[in-house]
Parts: sequence; C-alpha cells; structure tokens
Amino acid sequence: MSVNQKFKSVDDFKKALQTRNLHVSVVGIGRIGLPTALSFADSGLHTTGIDINANLVKMINSGDFPLKDEPGYDLIFDRVNNTQFFATTDIKAALEQTDVILLSLPTPMNNANVPDYMALKSVAKQLHDLMKEGTLVIVESTVEPSFIETDFIPIIEGVDKKFVTDKNFLIGVCPETANPGEILKDFKKLPRLVGATSEMTTNIITELYHHVFPVDLIKMSDCKTANAVKLTTNVFRDINIAFINELSLLFEKLGIDTFKVLEAAKTKYNFQVHYPGAGVGGPCLPVNSYQMLNIAKKYIKDFKIVRISREVNEYMPAHVIELVVDGFNSAKKQLKDSTVVILGVSYKPNVKDIQLSPAEKIIEKLQQLGTKIKVYDPYYKSVQVFDINVENNLDAAVSDADAVIIVTAHEDFQDLDPAFLASKMKKTPILVDSRGIIDGNSAKKAGMIFRGLGRAIS
Repeated sequence: MSVNQKFKSVDDFKKALQTRNLHVSVVGIGRIGLPTALSFADSGLHTTGIDINANLVKMINSGDFPLKDEPGYDLIFDRVNNTQFFATTDIKAALEQTDVILLSLPTPMNNANVPDYMALKSVAKQLHDLMKEGTLVIVESTVEPSFIETDFIPIIEGVDKKFVTDKNFLIGVCPETANPGEILKDFKKLPRLVGATSEMTTNIITELYHHVFPVDLIKMSDCKTANAVKLTTNVFRDINIAFINELSLLFEKLGIDTFKVLEAAKTKYNFQVHYPGAGVGGPCLPVNSYQMLNIAKKYIKDFKIVRISREVNEYMPAHVIELVVDGFNSAKKQLKDSTVVILGVSYKPNVKDIQLSPAEKIIEKLQQLGTKIKVYDPYYKSVQVFDINVENNLDAAVSDADAVIIVTAHEDFQDLDPAFLASKMKKTPILVDSRGIIDGNSAKKAGMIFRGLGRAIS
C-alpha cells in the first residue's frame, strides 16, 4: 500500500488543487465545522459534510441554514449548498470518495471535568475501518498536546497496522481559531497553526489552507506543539479573566469601580484588557483549561495557576447570587416566592449557544432559594431553556418582577433603560448587572436597588 498519488509530493498536491481534483469531507458540521465546510466548498473544492445528527443534515440539504447568528455564511451557504456542498449521515459512502478528511468534532468534559474524546476516538476507529488508502486526515478539534500522537494515531493505524502513518495515510492538525458569531471575519483574518507528522504533510496542509483561507499559516514542528499553542492562547484568557474577576471581588469591598480601573489600565501599552462577569462558559475556555490540567497531572504534581483560575471563574455565578441576596436584603424583600428575571442565557453575547453558560448555575441556585424564574434572551424566544419557557419579549419578561439579573451582554441589552425596567417591575425593584452594562446612578435615580459585579456597593 502507498500514499495517494495526489499526495506523493507537495507539487503533486498543488496540481490536484489547481485542477480542483480533490474531494474534501468535514466530519462534524456544527458551529465551526459547517462554516469550515462551506469555506472549502466556496474555494471550488467538492465538499461533503458528515454528521450523526440526521435532523441537522436534513435541515441543511433542504436549504435551511442553521447558523443564523453567523453573519455572511448564509450567503455562502446559498451559493454552494447542493452544488459544491452536500451533507450526509453516511460516513461510509462519503469516505469512499474522500481524499481529505477534516475533523471538527466536540471535545466536551465529563462530570468529573475530564476531557471526553469519545467522539474523536469513535471516528478514528471508523477511519481505520472505512477510509481509503492514501487519505489525508486533518484534526481541527482542540485537543491536549500529545493526544494525536499517543491516542488518536494508534486507533487509526489499528493493531493490525492496516494503516501506517506517512506510508499509506497522512495526518496533521490545524486547530480552529474562530470566535462564535464572528467566524467568517476570523477565518479571513486570524493566522492558523499547522503541525503534522512529517515536513511534507505540514507543507501539503499549508498549501490546502492557503487555497481556502487568506490568512498566514504558521508551521509548527509537530502536532503536539500546534495543539499546545492553541491551548496556551485560550488558557491565557481564562487565567486573565480569573484575575480580573478576583480583582472585582476586592474592588467591590473597597468601593472601587472595576470597569473604571480597566478603562484607565488599558491605556498602558502592555496591558491587555479582560472583563469580569458572571462566569466563563462555552465549549472552549473552560474545557481548554481542563485539557491543560488533564495533561499536566500526568507529569507534574500541581498546575496551580490554571487550577486556581478555574476555581475563581467557577465561583462567579455564586457571587452573582450573593449580589442578588444583598439587593433583596437592602430592599427588605424576601427571595422566597419572588419573581426574578434572567436577561441572557447564552454563554457569550450575540450567539445562540448555552454550552456551560453561567446562567444555568444561577438559575439552579435561585430555584433552590424558592424564587420564580423568568427568562428573556433574544436568541431563544418562545422556546424552553433549562426547563424554563423563555419569554417572547422584554416587556412581558420584566412585568411584575421583583428583580432583574443581566447575565449576558447581548447587543439588545446595551441600551436598557433602568427607568423603563422600574416602570414595569414591582415596588422597590432590584437590578443586578453582572456585565457592566448599566450605569448604577441611572438605576438608582429610577428608584432601583442596584448591584453591579465589580462595582462599589453604596
């Protein structure tokens, strides 16, 4: 057996690219995978999206673009769907004609905060059984350093050595770097990392991504180094957010407005601003920190900074509850049987995504305290989230409420008028802002009891 003729050399691969004589399959067409697949199709390469979600595949093939919160990709979808791009649940049929396989699969955590690579491992077994000789495999999923070398490649090769790396299949990584809600912009701007098991494979992947994306491609020495860079950049953010969150806890007690401190601090040339909030959610930052902790425990006794940063960020929903309790005490109201409105359940602004959202923990604790919960989020109107029916509009959500908690800084909430909220709510209304949106003085002038995360309590 040998490597596909198209991958005999970088020059052969370039010729296949130029003639569009390549078939690409993207396994996992969710938040990142679908835009990735559409980008490859839009570059002129015949692309298949593979997913186990039959409803998603049916939706896509019927012409209904599922990512309404990803500007620009709706136009690309309309341009390439059912011409250059098709979706399927049949991985066997797809792999029979595939030259390049991209994996964009989730790497969630289990209940013990250990990264769960089951999806990747399952697909690796299918690749061993189903992919054709000479295929190029590229892992875009974010994994801990050495996972590709020690876990993933051995599954593809199999105990029978049906496949041998760099002999009859090629493998490398190009970790995704995109911010949900801004994926098209990021795909056109942010540099990408490329690592592989050989220099030739690294160069081939670089040529492929240069063909699709107008960004710099940074060649790394191997897969684990590329994955280490990806984790380092995201864990850096998690750590710095934790620092600012802890500062905000201190500054509240000192009567200092954290947001004013940050506005001044960011004028210094080497200060990179991060902001406090109700918690750090989503499929990336929390998971990436635990991926780093998972690999670290195999080699060193304690990875202190990352561990403590996770503890700080995971504490923040509880601190929001403390602010709520303090607000109710100041208003001389009982939390039990009160009505509390959650504004925003997405883990970050302007996207429809509740993965590891701090809103869930806040809601759970408030329910334990006996409150009635109402939810409004412009991305989840009239559906159930966390077993609560989301209100259809803001007016209905805040009417006759005792308290409002801003959890997500959606654009729709940036111009919230405290006077409007106060006019709809019950007597002595309480407003808790966990994202620095509301001016505390305007809330107080409207007759509200105001508590702001990282703000002085007065």
